[in-house]
Amino acid sequence: MRKVRVLVVDDAAAVRRVVSDALASDPEVEVAGVAPTGRLALAKLPQLNPDLVTLDVEMPGMSGLETLAEIRTYYPDLPVIMLSAHTEQGAVVTLEALSLGASDYLAKPAGLPSPEDVQAYLREHLLPKVKALCAARIGHPASPLVARPAPPEAEPREAEPREVRPRVERIDVVGIGVSTGGPNALAAILSGLTADFPVPILVVQHMPPVFTRLLAERLCDSTPLRVREAVPGGVLEPGAVWLARGESHMVVEKQGRRTSVNVNQEPRENSCRPSVDVLFRSLAAAFGPRTLAVVLTGMGRDGLRGCQEVRDAGGQVVVQDEATSVVWGMPGFVANAGLAHAVVPLGGIAAEIERRAWVRRSRALATAAAVRTGVVSGG
Repeated sequence: MRKVRVLVVDDAAAVRRVVSDALASDPEVEVAGVAPTGRLALAKLPQLNPDLVTLDVEMPGMSGLETLAEIRTYYPDLPVIMLSAHTEQGAVVTLEALSLGASDYLAKPAGLPSPEDVQAYLREHLLPKVKALCAARIGHPASPLVARPAPPEAEPREAEPREVRPRVERIDVVGIGVSTGGPNALAAILSGLTADFPVPILVVQHMPPVFTRLLAERLCDSTPLRVREAVPGGVLEPGAVWLARGESHMVVEKQGRRTSVNVNQEPRENSCRPSVDVLFRSLAAAFGPRTLAVVLTGMGRDGLRGCQEVRDAGGQVVVQDEATSVVWGMPGFVANAGLAHAVVPLGGIAAEIERRAWVRRSRALATAAAVRTGVVSGG
């Protein structure tokens, strides 16, 4: 099995060194080369033939965003991990990078007391991302990295979902869990839902604080639904989308006949806070068989146990397919465990959610309208 080859791009020599050392500490990874500027990185790509690039967000001259745009133009399939400052401005630029096609990101460690702690942080958080994004390349000979124009955008195609166990029950809430590749997947799905979507949606995206607030604002500007970062007491109403805060679990709580959002800082689950399992467990407890759990692209298995609880409560589970996932970890674990009722390409998930949300609801609305207009009897 060959090693994953990584090109490290950062204008700071100290950062290039510490990132390179962390990557080289893993026997399955090697540093193919380093570059202090975006232009030099672009020149080195065909020479070094890396499997992945780590790219600094903020660089003088050719910025990280400009470098990313060039990489995506000529090497559209090359995985790129952005390394950003753990600041609001860093989060803004990182979200822009993700929208431009970055595969994933990592906030640079800040405030750690020693170089050893920095190394440990990078080994814990960067190496798994590198391996997950390059999993399909490991074990295969390196293919030459040949520059080519990005393919023309294909017309959207609504692929038929692979229905595993048809269900027709009405749902009253949608829970979505997502990680690597999530911001773009969420934008695609939420923008495909109708403004009169009939149930609330709760989303766990693995992201740190600040990032989740900015992501909620970005999604709200690009979708017909009301997207907000979770707050205690948040109202569950049709068309409301609540996004879990970074470093806070999101749950729903019943108080009499009222169900609302709450947040907490209880221990991590699956090394995650927020955790998809925590959200799905609370939805299953509160809504039972009227829960729809959706698991999208992401590394790890967060959401697997939560989907089991949703299934045990009689609810429904839909997952993204492998071909359209940046990393088929989270949805793959659920699908391979036999818990998914449908495995759907990203381009078809919004329609699939709409279809399930309106089951046994459209007919009731049509009947109510007919009664109001006197077309049919209410008896």
